[in-house]
Amino acid sequence: MARDLIQADLKLLFCGYNPSLRSGHTGHHYAHPGNRFWRLLHAAGITEKLYAPEEDGKLLELKIGFTNLCPRPTRRADELSREEIRAGAAELRDRLERYRPRAVAYTGIGVYKWFRATSKAGWGVQRRPAVPGVTDVVVPSPSGLNRMRFEELVDHYRALEPFVRDRSA
Repeated sequence: MARDLIQADLKLLFCGYNPSLRSGHTGHHYAHPGNRFWRLLHAAGITEKLYAPEEDGKLLELKIGFTNLCPRPTRRADELSREEIRAGAAELRDRLERYRPRAVAYTGIGVYKWFRATSKAGWGVQRRPAVPGVTDVVVPSPSGLNRMRFEELVDHYRALEPFVRDRSA
């Protein structure tokens, strides 16, 4: 299972719906071959090199971490139950309050809507954070199931680059 990669003083914490079956099997985040996550990080200037899923732990050195709304791996996020989502949202809020990353990037508008129990959300930085002092940013899912063009995804992910720009802090 893809474990949380989270610590105090993160600049950016990525939060997905839940691990894919591949991520659950390998233990690494965004591990499905059709997932564009790692290419997006590099293309958007968030990382200076192209990382592989097996290197996800190395991003902690850049103060970039990983978590999910729900821990159970599935083929599709819509296989999660309402109970799992409610429990996951409460646990995520606890993690955010405990670790207080500078920003959380929700990789899918549905992740954010499920977490905040709202139907109102848009792309980019959100007006009201879930946890005071932690900036919420919504970016599209990098999953191959998302039909958005790669260039359009990169444009959305560029909103995250300012949070990691000062790599010395």
